[in-house]
Order: sequence, then C-alpha cells, then structure tokens
Amino acid sequence: IKHEHFIPAIDATLKEAKEEVDVIINNPEEATFQNTIVALEVAGEKLERVTSVLFNLNSAETDDEIQAITREVSPKLSEFSNYISLNEKLFEKVKAVYAQKESLNLITEDLQLLEKKFIGFVRGGANLEGDAKKRYAEIVTELSQLSLQFGENILAETNSYQLLVTDPDDLAGLPDSEREAAAQTAKSKGKEGWLFTLHGPSFVGFMKYADSRKLREEMFRAYTSRGFQQNDKNNVEIIRKTVNLKLEKAKLLGFKNHAEYVLAERMAENPQRVNDFANQLHTASRPVAEKELAEVQEFAKKHGLQDQLQRWDWSYYSEKLKNANYGFDEQQVKPYFQLEKVREGIDRKSTRLNSSH
Repeated sequence: IKHEHFIPAIDATLKEAKEEVDVIINNPEEATFQNTIVALEVAGEKLERVTSVLFNLNSAETDDEIQAITREVSPKLSEFSNYISLNEKLFEKVKAVYAQKESLNLITEDLQLLEKKFIGFVRGGANLEGDAKKRYAEIVTELSQLSLQFGENILAETNSYQLLVTDPDDLAGLPDSEREAAAQTAKSKGKEGWLFTLHGPSFVGFMKYADSRKLREEMFRAYTSRGFQQNDKNNVEIIRKTVNLKLEKAKLLGFKNHAEYVLAERMAENPQRVNDFANQLHTASRPVAEKELAEVQEFAKKHGLQDQLQRWDWSYYSEKLKNANYGFDEQQVKPYFQLEKVREGIDRKSTRLNSSH
C-alpha cells in the first residue's frame, strides 16, 4: 500500500458506502431488522478497512504525507457520518424497527445490535431539527479536525526532540541493550554518539536506568511539555475549543455536560457514580500509595539522593528497589522474549496441537 493509493481508495469506498446506505433509505419495502439494521451494519465495510489502515499508520508510522492525507479525508468521513446519523428518512426506518423490538423475537445479539443502532442515531443528533441539527454537524466536523491537529502537534514535538549523548560517563546505569539501541538511532541520523528520543522504548528505558539525574529531568520535562510550549505546536487553544465544543454538543443532545453524555452509555451511568467510586478508590488506595512512596523515598535517600524525590526519579528508584527486594531484573528476562524465540515457541505449540488432533 503506497501513500498515493489512500485518497482514491477512500473516495471510491466512500461512494460505494453512500450507495449502500441509499439502497436502505430508498427501499420501498417495509423496514425490517434484516433490510435496515443488518444492512446498515454491513454498509461501508470496505471503507472501514481502508480507513483503519490509514489511521493506524497515522498513529504508529506517520510522516508529513500521511498526515496531509488524513487531514484531507477526515472532513469527508465526518460528512459521511453525519449523512447517516442526521438522515431523517433513515432514522424513521430504524425507529420503525425499534418500535417492534418486543415482537420480533430477536436473539440477544440481534437485540443488542438493534438497540445500539437506535441509541447511536439518537446520540448522533437524529432527533435534532433545523439550526440545531446543522450546528451539530458543524461541531462533529470541527472536533474531528481538532483531534487530528492535537495528535499531530504531540507527534511533531515527540519527533523533534533528541538527546545526543557523547560522553560515555552519561550512559552510566544503562544496560547494553539500551546503549546499543541509542547508538543505532544516532547512526541512522548520521550522528556520533548515543541518541535518545521521546518515543516509548527509548524514553522509558532511559528514565528507568540512567544514573544521570540531570538528564532524566531533561527528558522528563521534554516529554511532559509536548504540545504545551510557546510555539506553533501549542495545544492549549485546541483543548479549550475541544472542551467548549463537547459541552455545546452535549447540551444540544439534552445533557448537562459532556460527562453525562459519555456516561449515559457506560456502566457507571452518571458522573455522581464515577465521583463516588473515585472517592472510594482514593480512600482505599491512598495508605498503600503513601507507604510505597515512603519506601521509595527512603531507598533513594540511602542510595545517595540528597534532594526531595521528584517525578523524574520515580521509575529509576522504583526499579532499583524492586531489584533489591525481589531480585527481579527485567534485563535478565529480555533474552527469553526475543521475537525469534517467541515465534519458535508458538511454532512448537502449534505443531503439538496439530499432532494431537
């Protein structure tokens, strides 16, 4: 799959998906579970397959071109989503089937699908009218764009930060595997030394093992300030707009706030239950957390930390304490989980299973 394939594929499958939805809308027969709910469930399957590849790539292995493609297709996808959820004729058909749910004798799974579709339409603004419906569509589109921009800003800041270590003394505490990975990263960038980044494998390993407290602090501050620096990648205004738009969307649908809107479909059902549970969890867990904090602080103090334990110290001293208390060293376990060894284990298990059959 090449970058240039995405837009033609999405345009083609969007057109096909819309035609599939139109067949449901324009079907002159009485709405049934099969010709409306099931048909709607399978409509757009090809589109979903194509977009899942694009958005997974955008999350895990993106570049400028993929981001540009994602920005271009997102409004189209939002428009298609609104075409379904705000379509009055389509909602009337779904509502007609839903009104018969007690007499349809559906199995549990089919009944859940019917309820999911009906509630999805209601939460998607199907009951709105006039200006409210138009505004809802605008909000959905804008939220989609803001979400993309937020993620792009975080990713850009993640990619732009590099900690190049040239003094071997600054590598103290880091296992050979972490040093080798950093050396390879530096080489791939045409640099001499060891290069550490804010990407998970590099950042987590550095914070857990690097003896240099100064460099751990630098890495931690760089990581936690992504999207919140005084530059064109600052997400503060995006967050403000997103919060306000989600509140407006929730109120359009008859909820007091976004939390009520989200929780209406969840087991907790309302914000009060969430707050009550959080308070119970806090009461139950705080003594244990305080004990753990005291243990790590005491351990750090015994091993030379003169200052107050900071957030950039936590992974480092927690790992050392775990090793001291339980003799567990993650680095000693790693060789058993190399990709080749895991594959060999899976192959052997598959062979035994096949033989037993």
